[in-house]
Amino acid sequence: MNSNPALYLLGAAALAAIFPRVKSRLELSRAKHRSLAGHARMSRFAAKWVPYYEYGEDQFFCADGAPATIAAQRKAAFERLSAEFVARYPKTVALTGTIRDSVSDLDFTGRYRVPFQFSRHVRMHLDTGAFANASSGVTLTDLDGNECMDLTGSYGVNVFGNDFYKECMARGSALAAQLGPVLGAYHPAVASNVATLLSIARKDEVSFHMSGTEAVMQAVRLARYHTKRSHVVVFCGAYHGWWGDVQPGVGNPLPARDTYTLSDMSERSLHVLRTRKDIACVLVNPLQALHPNAGAPGDGSLIAGRANSGFDRAGYSAWLKRLREACSANGVVLIFDEVFLGFRLARGGAQEYFGVQADMVTYGKTLAGGFPIGALCGSHALMKRYRDDRPADVCFARGTFNSHPYVMGSMQVFLERLQSTELGAVYERIDQTWNDRARRLNDHLAEAGIPVRVSNLTSIWTVSYTIPSRYHWMLQYYMRREGLALSWVGTGRFIFSLNYTEADFDEVMRRMVRAGQRMLADGWWWQDASLTTRSIRRGIVSEMLKHALGRG
Repeated sequence: MNSNPALYLLGAAALAAIFPRVKSRLELSRAKHRSLAGHARMSRFAAKWVPYYEYGEDQFFCADGAPATIAAQRKAAFERLSAEFVARYPKTVALTGTIRDSVSDLDFTGRYRVPFQFSRHVRMHLDTGAFANASSGVTLTDLDGNECMDLTGSYGVNVFGNDFYKECMARGSALAAQLGPVLGAYHPAVASNVATLLSIARKDEVSFHMSGTEAVMQAVRLARYHTKRSHVVVFCGAYHGWWGDVQPGVGNPLPARDTYTLSDMSERSLHVLRTRKDIACVLVNPLQALHPNAGAPGDGSLIAGRANSGFDRAGYSAWLKRLREACSANGVVLIFDEVFLGFRLARGGAQEYFGVQADMVTYGKTLAGGFPIGALCGSHALMKRYRDDRPADVCFARGTFNSHPYVMGSMQVFLERLQSTELGAVYERIDQTWNDRARRLNDHLAEAGIPVRVSNLTSIWTVSYTIPSRYHWMLQYYMRREGLALSWVGTGRFIFSLNYTEADFDEVMRRMVRAGQRMLADGWWWQDASLTTRSIRRGIVSEMLKHALGRG
């Protein structure tokens, strides 16, 4: 057979050109987490095929195959709980009803407090309302005068207690009152805030924004601008605000084509970061140390239970140091997103707590002492918004309300108090204090036979379950009955403020154990040998297939 050397050479050249790309793509795929959460496009595709269906009243109480006696026991308990809520929250629920159809946030959170199959029946009968009238110490009071212990943490804002922030806001407003709403010109508080914040963050420059999402957006824009690279790396399960480029999966209506979602705490991810030349920056939300490669937990996503979480400070610190080295070796900008965790773990935030310095750091939530805020800190080189040699080449970012006088005034008060000896003492034994509390609660839960355990990253906690069940989400309502205020994600996340005393925590512990005992007694945690996590998942998949095919 005749051969053509030119064709062989051409084929070999083509293979040589293609092979590195194929190898690089394979390495990228292997660095993604194996779950759907690690494959943004697949998760978006799968979400489109989940059909809506709901349980009628007959199936609502026996979705796990419980016998009629248990279903009747649950129904009676549900009706008692509903009657208690109606009697306890009339004003709060009534006012909530007047705006529910007009505020899209309420509509969304109301529907996703529990798994969607149960949602409508729960919304009709177990409503506590969305309004609060007052706060004091570690408690919130609603419009009906019900006082609850606050486990919401105002979504991360409340680090030092509600009274602390009321004082920051009042004193900050007084500082800014003479200037009022003047924007453009800076209030003198800005100078003080810049000096203190940069000292804490150990960076050169700061830009102020109106939310954490905006701060993250600017960090990514500047990283792309200075590296001249396109892609962003986020880690599986991490939340960085609602901007599309950092929310590539479910929840974003458009594909984020320039975002890689990699596996957290993975050597394969480090290899990708060391070798690819299209990565501008990598974002780290240190909260993921509590549940690596899993999304923010919430009762609305509970199927058979929630996997055990756990925090290993030494292990996560070692991971961040290896990540720092990989980014430095390849010119990738390392960004710590401390919008949620900033100032909760240490005065110097996650950088101090884990012993790793990022190139850029974003802050938000608690920083302005109760007012809306976002802030980005970085080096002179990364924060610069123009090129000296190309005057028309700029990276533009501005905001009308950035550096608002009242926000800056409250921030000054917050930062001054943060430096005090009083708050310094709060951080000294923060791990031991909150780890001991979690251990004590777990001991009490185990002693009472309640299939619930807690895990914590200092004062941020999440709940896991020791048995499979379709009804774990009911615990949030029993806890509300006991006077424990939860956010819309229910038992997925408790956020304690650091002003909780031992007596306060003991009361939370008593109430939580009491809630678990009542839920246990009401039959929601009924068990049968055939009830396993696998059987529950199979049953739900079967239900979905039937409804997707119109046979439900």
